[in-house]
Amino acid sequence: MADQRILITGASGGVGTLLRPRLARPGRVLRLLDIAEPPALPGAGAEEVVAASVDDIDALAAACEGVSAILHLGGQSREAPAEEVLRLNAYGTYCLLEAARRTGVTRVLLASSNHVTGFHSLTEHPGELPGDVEARPDTLYGWSKVAVEAAGRLYHDRFGLDVVCLRIGMCAPEPPGPRGLAMWLSPDDCARLVEAAVAAPAPGFRQVWGISRNTRRWLSLAEGEAIGYSPQDDAEEYAEKIVAESGEPDFATDPILTRVGGVWCDIPLGERF
Repeated sequence: MADQRILITGASGGVGTLLRPRLARPGRVLRLLDIAEPPALPGAGAEEVVAASVDDIDALAAACEGVSAILHLGGQSREAPAEEVLRLNAYGTYCLLEAARRTGVTRVLLASSNHVTGFHSLTEHPGELPGDVEARPDTLYGWSKVAVEAAGRLYHDRFGLDVVCLRIGMCAPEPPGPRGLAMWLSPDDCARLVEAAVAAPAPGFRQVWGISRNTRRWLSLAEGEAIGYSPQDDAEEYAEKIVAESGEPDFATDPILTRVGGVWCDIPLGERF
C-alpha cells in the first residue's frame, strides 16, 4: 500500500515542530514546507523537505503532488504590518488552496486562531462560545485569519474541498499564564485534533476550537467532538503553579481574561508584538 503523505506548510515554526514527532506513523510521510530548514527532531518519522514560501503558488502546486491532506500552518503568526499579514496569510492561503485544487488534494486543514474572534467576551456569552461563532478580529493578524477562513469557505463552496479551520487557542508545552487555563491546547491534543480532522469522513467546511479539555474553558468542544476530536489534557494540572506565580485569575471581570483575544484587543494595530 502506498504511503500516506501529509503536506505541512510552516513546518519549521513552533506548532509544526511540536507536531512532527506526534504525527509520525508507519506508512506515513510528512512533507515539510518552509523557507527555513526544519530542525532535526528525535522521534520524527519519514519526512521530505521542500524549501518554499507560501506565496509561491507554483512551488506549492509541486509540493501538493501525491499528497492526501494538507496542514496549513505557514504564514505570519504574530501582529505585523498589513501588507505582511495579508500577503503571507490571506494571499498565501489562496495560493495553498489553489495549488490543492489544481493537484486534486481535497482535504485541507487551515490553522486559524482565537484572534479571529478576539472581541467576543465571556460577559456577552455566559455559556461556551461555539466553534463557528462569527468573526470579531482583534488585530490585523486576526483580520487576516478571517480572510484565511473565508478563502476556505470559498474553495469548499466552489470546488468541494473539505476544509477544517482550526481556531487554535494557545498551543504550547504548558499553559502560558492565567489565560492559558482557559485557552491552552496541549501539543498532544493538537496532534489529536489534526488526526481527527484528517480522518473525519466528508467534513465539508468546519470551524472548530483548538483547545484542550480545560476545566476553566469557555470555548466549546462540541464542534471538534463532532469530527472525532477527543482532547485528553487539562490546563488545570498547572493551575497551582500559575496561581502561585500570577494570582487567582478573574475570568468574570478582568478584561484581559474575559475577552477571547486577551491583551491583543489593546495592542497597536500593525505593530509587531
